[in-house]
Amino acid sequence: MADNKRKKLTASLSLDLDNLWSYMKVHGDENWEKYPTYLPAAVPIVLDLLARHDQKITFFIVGADAAREGNRDALRLIAEAGHEVGNHSFNHEPWMQSYGEAEVADELRRAAEAIESATGLRPTGFRGPGFSNSPAMLAALRAMGYEFDASILPSVLGPLARLYYFWGAKLNRGEKETRGDLFGHVSDGFRPLKPFDWQTPHGRIMEIPVSTIPVFRVPFHLSYLLWLSRFSEALALAYMKFAFAMCRLRRVEPSFLLHPLDFLGADDAPELAFFPGMDMPRERKLAFAGKFLTAFQRNFDVVPMGEHHRRLRERGSLKVLEPPPVNSAAAAGTMS
Repeated sequence: MADNKRKKLTASLSLDLDNLWSYMKVHGDENWEKYPTYLPAAVPIVLDLLARHDQKITFFIVGADAAREGNRDALRLIAEAGHEVGNHSFNHEPWMQSYGEAEVADELRRAAEAIESATGLRPTGFRGPGFSNSPAMLAALRAMGYEFDASILPSVLGPLARLYYFWGAKLNRGEKETRGDLFGHVSDGFRPLKPFDWQTPHGRIMEIPVSTIPVFRVPFHLSYLLWLSRFSEALALAYMKFAFAMCRLRRVEPSFLLHPLDFLGADDAPELAFFPGMDMPRERKLAFAGKFLTAFQRNFDVVPMGEHHRRLRERGSLKVLEPPPVNSAAAAGTMS
């Protein structure tokens, strides 16, 4: 059994614990400032499914949620169940790439302190909200001792996702300009699919990209699969199996992404009716998520991101890249 498991490619599984208010904030809904939360209801649902599949993952937690007393019981459950925690910023602003290094460092510090206070665990990995990343963010992460970043989505579809969010959102022109880099640029689709090291002024930090389908560079995380399943579950499962097969063929160790909305139905968060897949009942989502986890574990040796990082380091050196200046690739029409 152990030998068979070692023959599989390693894969990592993580969940961005974006809360109700954070989706409302990006969408421009005024009531986000009341910090409405679904974490006390959502976290136990996710933990129950993971426990039934005996699977440990990494939860990327937003500091503002960890700092609020009403969420702390739910966040403690994550640590008590043996899962890993990561830093998902304090204020969950997907335009963090516009921050300077000092501002990024303050976000990271405040979030880490709140997360450790709530869970008893200190995060060693980071994911930028909305896949935001910049040289300043990477430099701050390395200077603060983080082991890995997981903010890159190597897909050409980021601008389409941004247009979808802007469509119908309650945003003025200035807010749209602030969110102009939301979900990245076409140039992101030409970044490496496999983990690599960024070179920063403070040393190297590993990047573990959120996986897209090799060659085609289109996402296949659970939100996309669920959206496809609305039209045909057979089609969604075939798309998933194709993605797994391409990863094995190209020797890409997938880092797969989950969100709370993958486990919640329309009745759980009516404020998020605008989000793809939120017209599906919770039971249908959970049934599909169970099928995904079974297939993912059958195809790969699935671990939290910290363990994935450790295994990669044990194997030796990785490709080293210099972070491109913010927007430089997009502005010049070149691909990094």
